[in-house]
Amino acid sequence: MLGLKQNAVPMEEQKMLPVGFNKSKKAPLFFLPKTEITAKMQALSTVQCYGKNPWPEIDKLQAWMVSAETSAFMKMGGLGVVASELPEAYNKEYGVSGDNVIIVTPLYVGDTGKKTALFNPETYEYKGAEGVSLFLKKITTIEVPFINHNKLVSNRVGVFVGEVWGVTYVLLENEHFFSIQPHKENPSAQGGCYVLNVHNVNEVERFAFFSKAVCVLLKDVLQNRQNPIMRPNLIIANDWHCGAMAPLMKMASLAQEEQNFVDSLSLSEKIRQIPIVHIAHHLGYQGWDYPNTQRILNSLFEYSAELIYKNAKAVKNANPRTQSAILVYDTYNQANGHIQFADRVVTVSKNYAEEVSKFLEFGRDFRDILKIRKDHRTFLGIVNGYEKSKIVPSPQKISHLNQFFKYFSFETYDENNLGGKVCNKAEFIKLLNRLAKDKTYKQEVLPLLDFYYFESLDIKNPDKVPVFCATSRMVEQKGYDIAAEAILLAAEDFLNNHPELEMPIFVLGGAGDEAIFDELKKFKDKITAMNPELGKRIFVFRGYKDEFAYAIQLAADFYMMPCRFEPCGLTQMEALAKGSLPVAMSTGGLVDTIINGVDGFRSEVFFVDNSRVYGSNLAARRLKNNVNAYADLLKNVLKVFYENPEAILAMKVNAMKKDFSWNKGPLEQYYKLFHLGI
Repeated sequence: MLGLKQNAVPMEEQKMLPVGFNKSKKAPLFFLPKTEITAKMQALSTVQCYGKNPWPEIDKLQAWMVSAETSAFMKMGGLGVVASELPEAYNKEYGVSGDNVIIVTPLYVGDTGKKTALFNPETYEYKGAEGVSLFLKKITTIEVPFINHNKLVSNRVGVFVGEVWGVTYVLLENEHFFSIQPHKENPSAQGGCYVLNVHNVNEVERFAFFSKAVCVLLKDVLQNRQNPIMRPNLIIANDWHCGAMAPLMKMASLAQEEQNFVDSLSLSEKIRQIPIVHIAHHLGYQGWDYPNTQRILNSLFEYSAELIYKNAKAVKNANPRTQSAILVYDTYNQANGHIQFADRVVTVSKNYAEEVSKFLEFGRDFRDILKIRKDHRTFLGIVNGYEKSKIVPSPQKISHLNQFFKYFSFETYDENNLGGKVCNKAEFIKLLNRLAKDKTYKQEVLPLLDFYYFESLDIKNPDKVPVFCATSRMVEQKGYDIAAEAILLAAEDFLNNHPELEMPIFVLGGAGDEAIFDELKKFKDKITAMNPELGKRIFVFRGYKDEFAYAIQLAADFYMMPCRFEPCGLTQMEALAKGSLPVAMSTGGLVDTIINGVDGFRSEVFFVDNSRVYGSNLAARRLKNNVNAYADLLKNVLKVFYENPEAILAMKVNAMKKDFSWNKGPLEQYYKLFHLGI
């Protein structure tokens, strides 16, 4: 990355990792270091995790937020929202004192069928996948070495800048790696920037290249005074996608000094001393890639790869899977690099920080390392922010909604007047009826959504009917199977004990795994067999459309979140802002953001692998598992809805009054972290 000198280690002694180096199924053996520098290399993870390096004095913050996702150009979930909103809010709050955060992200191009990004190389006009369009300015071109067909090849990366929402964006352009045009063998669950693309580049290789490209750009910015991009005194790395940066900046610079590869020791030291704050959004996603482990490590570290492999010693090696700081067991794991080598690791809620540093099921291979970090104050939890103005019922969005669906009159509302929400429930039921009756209309407005069979409903008093929805990504984490089983139990209890009451409506679906959609269809069939009238009120679908998701949240009384884990969650914040009360498992950030019985509902107990993680022993013995716990919660929600509507109304008011905006708390915590490391 830093270039070779004439008096470097002789070519015959420059070693990349051989094919099959990781197939022994054994963790690497770390011998006594040979030199002062290799001693530093072996101690690096310990130094970083224990916080032994003093935090530098930062008067005016000049930070790069490095992220694979942004809500401006490519958003797949909450990660992209945080990547854009945190710098935007931070600059607005602290920019007057000279602080500045810019964003570095890939310039994606291609069409996945659901996400489209276009770039005109003649005019530099870029329209990202989220609809933002602007003319960019080209700053420079950098050369990024990466292996292709077993050879280290120099890849040209265009560096462009533009401004969106008061934040400078640096976009890195390379069609080979950042194309999102899907390969014919791309898995159906892989979308957006995570596709296997037409050049056979998968997500891990894509983001390993991205990390290296950012590091090459960093070197150019520090070395080349003609490069106008702001010189950073802090790197904010957004999740596993950037996990190769810390090994490149901290470890590779030492290895290259050992091999006399660097042109400037002062430059190498300067790069190594820039602190890295790693934001761990989700420990369930880590960037694993066994088949390409050798190629990716050689691409990242080039002729220092073997030296790094032999000296990348983890802070704690009681777990044989994490003795190496660049592999987990025998596989490249991109998250590992930042868990081991970042100066600070922050995750997106306080309760999730507790979970991942205490329970193996949450922290996985990194639990013990995160426990060390937590004990030494280099790992902390800060609850995500979410600008309230962007998620409250918006007159502009509601007007667009009515134009989009035609013939409908959804209304705006706020915590002082919830009449519009009652109206929206009636309008949404009318919309479902129209979609059921008119296949031409359905194909016209929602062609990409796949609805399982359903019939129209004749409901006289919509305000007396509770509407539940679950419209997250259809992945295992979100617990759609738990929801289905729990609804079956709660429905059986409801039908047996309250046959006189108007039955609830459940709307379940989202983009994601087709197998989960198949399970939801089977669930609807089971409900229908149990009670045909209730079966009519189960709507399941697959796919995503902004307008449909927005209409559901405007209408729903309750937003179901039976999650197996939820680091923070922004969905419940969106639901709260629209007066849709979350009905959630007591896990992760859901504990930090929902007050049970005040602005939402949470389960009395929560289990992982039949072990109690949250709640009392008494509740755990009574409920036994998450399905029972969530069914018990649904029964309670239905009871309150039918027996105490005033309480539900008060809770909706409380929910809409909540404000998770960045300047209500998270920004101050991030300011202290960025400036003081605490």
